[in-house]
Amino acid sequence: MGKRLGKGLNALINDIEVDTDENAIEQISVDECRTNPYQPRKTFDADAIEELKISILEYGIIQPLILRKSIKGYEIIAGERRYRAAKEAGLTHVPAIVREFDDRDMMEVALLENLQREDLTVIEEANAYRNLIDELGVTQDDLSQKLGKSRSHIANTMRLLSLPENLIQYINSGELTMGHGRAILGLKKKDNMDELIEKVRREHLNVRQVEQLIQQINEGKRKPKKKEKTKDPYIQEEESKLTERFSSNVSIKKQKNKGKIEIEFYNDTDLNRLLELLGE
Repeated sequence: MGKRLGKGLNALINDIEVDTDENAIEQISVDECRTNPYQPRKTFDADAIEELKISILEYGIIQPLILRKSIKGYEIIAGERRYRAAKEAGLTHVPAIVREFDDRDMMEVALLENLQREDLTVIEEANAYRNLIDELGVTQDDLSQKLGKSRSHIANTMRLLSLPENLIQYINSGELTMGHGRAILGLKKKDNMDELIEKVRREHLNVRQVEQLIQQINEGKRKPKKKEKTKDPYIQEEESKLTERFSSNVSIKKQKNKGKIEIEFYNDTDLNRLLELLGE
Protein backbone atom coordinates (compact mmCIF):
# COMPACT_ATOMS: atom_id res chain seq x y z
CA MET A 1 0.00 0.00 0.00
CA GLY A 2 3.00 2.31 0.41
CA LYS A 3 3.20 2.80 -3.38
CA ARG A 4 -0.11 4.65 -3.27
CA LEU A 5 1.36 7.61 -1.44
CA GLY A 6 -0.10 10.83 -2.79
CA LYS A 7 -3.27 9.50 -4.36
CA GLY A 8 -5.04 10.88 -1.34
CA LEU A 9 -6.70 9.49 1.73
CA ASN A 10 -9.43 7.82 -0.32
CA ALA A 11 -6.82 5.97 -2.37
CA LEU A 12 -5.21 4.63 0.78
CA ILE A 13 -8.41 3.53 2.47
CA ASN A 14 -10.69 3.10 -0.53
CA ASP A 15 -11.46 -0.46 0.42
CA ILE A 16 -12.59 0.80 3.82
CA GLU A 17 -14.89 3.49 2.42
CA VAL A 18 -16.84 0.99 0.30
CA ASP A 19 -17.05 -1.66 2.99
CA THR A 20 -18.99 0.05 5.75
CA ASP A 21 -21.87 -2.40 6.23
CA GLU A 22 -22.86 -3.21 9.79
CA ASN A 23 -20.95 -6.49 9.77
CA ALA A 24 -17.66 -4.62 9.09
CA ILE A 25 -18.18 -2.17 11.93
CA GLU A 26 -17.16 -3.36 15.39
CA GLN A 27 -17.75 -1.84 18.79
CA ILE A 28 -14.29 -1.42 20.31
CA SER A 29 -13.61 -0.52 23.93
CA VAL A 30 -12.28 3.02 24.33
CA ASP A 31 -9.77 1.68 26.84
CA GLU A 32 -8.27 -0.60 24.17
CA CYS A 33 -7.63 2.26 21.71
CA ARG A 34 -4.20 3.85 21.42
CA THR A 35 -3.21 6.99 19.53
CA ASN A 36 -1.40 6.68 16.23
CA PRO A 37 2.35 6.82 16.95
CA TYR A 38 2.77 8.57 13.60
CA GLN A 39 0.13 11.20 14.28
CA PRO A 40 1.74 14.46 13.09
CA ARG A 41 -0.66 16.68 15.00
CA LYS A 42 0.54 17.21 18.56
CA THR A 43 -2.05 19.74 19.73
CA PHE A 44 -5.82 19.37 19.60
CA ASP A 45 -8.12 22.39 19.92
CA ALA A 46 -10.07 22.01 23.16
CA ASP A 47 -13.09 23.95 21.83
CA ALA A 48 -13.28 21.75 18.73
CA ILE A 49 -13.15 18.61 20.86
CA GLU A 50 -15.91 20.03 23.09
CA GLU A 51 -18.13 20.78 20.08
CA LEU A 52 -17.57 17.27 18.75
CA LYS A 53 -18.37 15.81 22.17
CA ILE A 54 -21.71 17.64 22.24
CA SER A 55 -22.49 16.34 18.75
CA ILE A 56 -21.60 12.78 19.77
CA LEU A 57 -23.81 12.98 22.84
CA GLU A 58 -26.74 14.04 20.65
CA TYR A 59 -26.21 12.03 17.49
CA GLY A 60 -23.56 9.45 18.33
CA ILE A 61 -20.44 8.77 16.26
CA ILE A 62 -21.61 8.91 12.64
CA GLN A 63 -18.32 8.00 10.97
CA PRO A 64 -16.52 4.98 12.47
CA LEU A 65 -12.88 5.13 13.49
CA ILE A 66 -10.30 3.19 11.50
CA LEU A 67 -8.07 0.99 13.65
CA ARG A 68 -5.42 -1.65 13.32
CA LYS A 69 -4.84 -4.49 15.77
CA SER A 70 -1.70 -4.19 17.83
CA ILE A 71 -0.06 -6.13 20.64
CA LYS A 72 -1.84 -3.96 23.19
CA GLY A 73 -5.33 -3.35 21.88
CA TYR A 74 -5.80 -1.18 18.81
CA GLU A 75 -3.97 1.76 17.26
CA ILE A 76 -5.95 4.58 15.69
CA ILE A 77 -5.30 4.99 11.97
CA ALA A 78 -7.88 7.74 11.45
CA GLY A 79 -10.33 9.43 13.80
CA GLU A 80 -8.28 10.54 16.79
CA ARG A 81 -10.49 13.58 17.40
CA ARG A 82 -13.55 11.36 17.47
CA TYR A 83 -11.74 9.11 19.93
CA ARG A 84 -10.83 12.01 22.22
CA ALA A 85 -14.33 13.47 22.05
CA ALA A 86 -15.84 10.04 22.79
CA LYS A 87 -13.70 9.77 25.92
CA GLU A 88 -14.81 13.25 26.99
CA ALA A 89 -18.42 12.21 26.40
CA GLY A 90 -17.96 9.20 28.66
CA LEU A 91 -18.47 6.55 25.97
CA THR A 92 -17.14 3.12 26.79
CA HIS A 93 -17.11 1.83 23.19
CA VAL A 94 -16.66 3.41 19.75
CA PRO A 95 -17.71 2.12 16.32
CA ALA A 96 -14.64 1.17 14.32
CA ILE A 97 -13.41 -0.66 11.26
CA VAL A 98 -10.33 -2.78 11.87
CA ARG A 99 -7.91 -3.17 8.98
CA GLU A 100 -4.35 -4.37 8.44
CA PHE A 101 -1.97 -1.45 7.94
CA ASP A 102 1.81 -1.48 8.14
CA ASP A 103 3.81 1.37 9.70
CA ARG A 104 4.31 3.01 6.31
CA ASP A 105 0.56 3.12 5.66
CA MET A 106 -0.10 4.39 9.20
CA MET A 107 2.21 7.34 8.62
CA GLU A 108 0.76 8.15 5.22
CA VAL A 109 -2.85 8.06 6.34
CA ALA A 110 -2.18 10.14 9.45
CA LEU A 111 -0.49 12.85 7.39
CA LEU A 112 -3.01 12.84 4.56
CA GLU A 113 -6.01 12.91 6.88
CA ASN A 114 -4.69 16.01 8.64
CA LEU A 115 -3.39 17.77 5.52
CA GLN A 116 -6.71 17.36 3.75
CA ARG A 117 -8.53 18.87 6.72
CA GLU A 118 -5.85 21.56 7.20
CA ASP A 119 -5.63 20.71 10.90
CA LEU A 120 -1.86 20.81 11.25
CA THR A 121 0.16 23.75 12.46
CA VAL A 122 2.96 24.68 10.06
CA ILE A 123 5.53 23.12 12.43
CA GLU A 124 3.57 19.87 12.66
CA GLU A 125 3.31 19.90 8.86
CA ALA A 126 7.09 20.38 8.59
CA ASN A 127 7.74 17.48 10.96
CA ALA A 128 5.33 15.31 8.99
CA TYR A 129 7.18 16.02 5.74
CA ARG A 130 10.50 15.24 7.41
CA ASN A 131 9.17 11.98 8.83
CA LEU A 132 7.86 10.89 5.44
CA ILE A 133 11.21 11.64 3.82
CA ASP A 134 13.23 9.96 6.57
CA GLU A 135 11.02 6.94 7.17
CA LEU A 136 9.72 6.26 3.66
CA GLY A 137 12.77 7.30 1.69
CA VAL A 138 10.85 9.67 -0.58
CA THR A 139 12.18 12.99 -1.88
CA GLN A 140 10.74 16.48 -1.77
CA ASP A 141 9.93 16.13 -5.46
CA ASP A 142 8.01 12.92 -4.70
CA LEU A 143 6.00 14.67 -2.00
CA SER A 144 5.36 17.63 -4.27
CA GLN A 145 3.88 15.45 -7.01
CA LYS A 146 1.98 13.09 -4.79
CA LEU A 147 0.61 15.44 -2.13
CA GLY A 148 -0.30 18.23 -4.51
CA LYS A 149 2.00 20.70 -2.75
CA SER A 150 4.63 22.76 -4.54
CA ARG A 151 8.23 21.75 -3.93
CA SER A 152 9.04 25.27 -2.75
CA HIS A 153 6.22 25.08 -0.18
CA ILE A 154 7.54 21.79 1.17
CA ALA A 155 11.14 23.05 1.21
CA ASN A 156 10.26 26.37 2.88
CA THR A 157 8.08 24.61 5.44
CA MET A 158 10.82 22.14 6.33
CA ARG A 159 13.39 24.94 6.64
CA LEU A 160 11.49 26.16 9.70
CA LEU A 161 12.78 23.12 11.59
CA SER A 162 16.28 24.62 11.47
CA LEU A 163 15.12 27.55 13.62
CA PRO A 164 15.91 27.73 17.35
CA GLU A 165 13.55 25.72 19.53
CA ASN A 166 12.07 28.79 21.21
CA LEU A 167 11.11 30.31 17.86
CA ILE A 168 9.63 27.00 16.72
CA GLN A 169 7.42 27.05 19.82
CA TYR A 170 6.29 30.63 19.14
CA ILE A 171 5.32 29.68 15.58
CA ASN A 172 3.63 26.47 16.70
CA SER A 173 1.54 28.37 19.26
CA GLY A 174 0.55 31.00 16.70
CA GLU A 175 2.31 33.89 18.43
CA LEU A 176 4.54 34.30 15.36
CA THR A 177 3.90 33.17 11.79
CA MET A 178 5.65 31.10 9.16
CA GLY A 179 6.47 34.42 7.46
CA HIS A 180 8.28 35.60 10.60
CA GLY A 181 10.24 32.36 10.69
CA ARG A 182 11.23 32.52 7.03
CA ALA A 183 12.35 36.14 7.44
CA ILE A 184 14.43 35.38 10.53
CA LEU A 185 16.13 32.52 8.68
CA GLY A 186 17.73 35.22 6.54
CA LEU A 187 19.72 36.60 9.46
CA LYS A 188 23.43 36.11 8.71
CA LYS A 189 24.79 36.42 12.25
CA LYS A 190 22.98 33.67 14.10
CA ASP A 191 24.39 34.87 17.43
CA ASN A 192 21.97 37.80 17.23
CA MET A 193 18.93 35.61 16.63
CA ASP A 194 17.61 35.36 20.21
CA GLU A 195 17.86 39.13 20.66
CA LEU A 196 16.07 39.66 17.35
CA ILE A 197 13.29 37.20 18.21
CA GLU A 198 12.56 38.97 21.49
CA LYS A 199 12.51 42.33 19.71
CA VAL A 200 9.99 41.01 17.19
CA ARG A 201 7.75 39.71 19.99
CA ARG A 202 8.15 42.77 22.22
CA GLU A 203 7.42 45.29 19.47
CA HIS A 204 4.87 43.11 17.63
CA LEU A 205 6.69 43.60 14.33
CA ASN A 206 4.97 42.37 11.18
CA VAL A 207 6.76 40.25 8.58
CA ARG A 208 7.64 43.21 6.35
CA GLN A 209 9.16 45.09 9.29
CA VAL A 210 11.21 42.03 10.25
CA GLU A 211 12.50 41.68 6.69
CA GLN A 212 13.56 45.34 6.63
CA LEU A 213 15.21 45.04 10.04
CA ILE A 214 17.17 41.94 9.02
CA GLN A 215 18.31 43.64 5.84
CA GLN A 216 19.66 46.52 7.91
CA ILE A 217 21.42 44.14 10.31
CA ASN A 218 22.92 42.04 7.51
CA GLU A 219 24.22 45.11 5.70
CA GLY A 220 25.54 46.58 8.93
CA LYS A 221 23.29 49.58 8.62
CA ARG A 222 22.12 51.58 11.54
CA LYS A 223 19.75 54.47 11.50
CA PRO A 224 21.90 57.57 11.27
CA LYS A 225 21.72 59.83 14.25
CA LYS A 226 20.75 63.36 13.54
CA LYS A 227 23.60 65.71 14.20
CA GLU A 228 22.50 68.28 16.68
CA LYS A 229 23.72 71.79 16.08
CA THR A 230 25.66 73.31 18.94
CA LYS A 231 23.34 75.74 20.65
CA ASP A 232 24.25 79.23 21.67
CA PRO A 233 25.37 79.09 25.34
CA TYR A 234 22.99 81.97 26.08
CA ILE A 235 20.03 80.00 24.63
CA GLN A 236 21.01 76.92 26.64
CA GLU A 237 21.15 78.95 29.85
CA GLU A 238 17.72 80.47 29.23
CA GLU A 239 16.25 77.02 28.45
CA SER A 240 17.53 75.78 31.80
CA LYS A 241 16.00 78.76 33.63
CA LEU A 242 12.61 78.30 31.95
CA THR A 243 12.65 74.54 32.50
CA GLU A 244 13.25 75.13 36.21
CA ARG A 245 10.55 77.81 36.40
CA PHE A 246 7.83 75.79 34.67
CA SER A 247 8.92 72.35 35.90
CA SER A 248 8.59 71.16 32.28
CA ASN A 249 11.04 70.74 29.44
CA VAL A 250 11.45 73.99 27.52
CA SER A 251 13.07 74.31 24.11
CA ILE A 252 14.05 77.57 22.45
CA LYS A 253 14.44 77.36 18.69
CA LYS A 254 16.06 80.38 17.09
CA GLN A 255 15.99 80.86 13.35
CA LYS A 256 17.26 83.59 11.04
CA ASN A 257 14.48 86.12 11.44
CA LYS A 258 12.29 84.49 14.05
CA GLY A 259 12.18 81.88 16.81
CA LYS A 260 9.84 79.95 19.05
CA ILE A 261 9.63 78.56 22.56
CA GLU A 262 8.16 75.10 23.11
CA ILE A 263 6.95 73.95 26.53
CA GLU A 264 6.03 70.31 27.00
CA PHE A 265 2.94 69.20 28.91
CA TYR A 266 1.64 65.69 29.53
CA ASN A 267 -2.11 66.03 30.16
CA ASP A 268 -4.89 68.58 30.59
CA THR A 269 -4.06 69.15 34.25
CA ASP A 270 -0.44 69.87 33.36
CA LEU A 271 -1.57 72.24 30.59
CA ASN A 272 -3.83 74.19 32.98
CA ARG A 273 -0.96 74.47 35.43
CA LEU A 274 1.27 76.00 32.76
CA LEU A 275 -1.46 78.37 31.56
CA GLU A 276 -1.91 79.65 35.10
CA LEU A 277 1.82 80.27 35.38
CA LEU A 278 1.87 82.06 32.06
CA GLY A 279 -1.08 84.21 33.15
CA GLU A 280 0.69 85.59 36.16
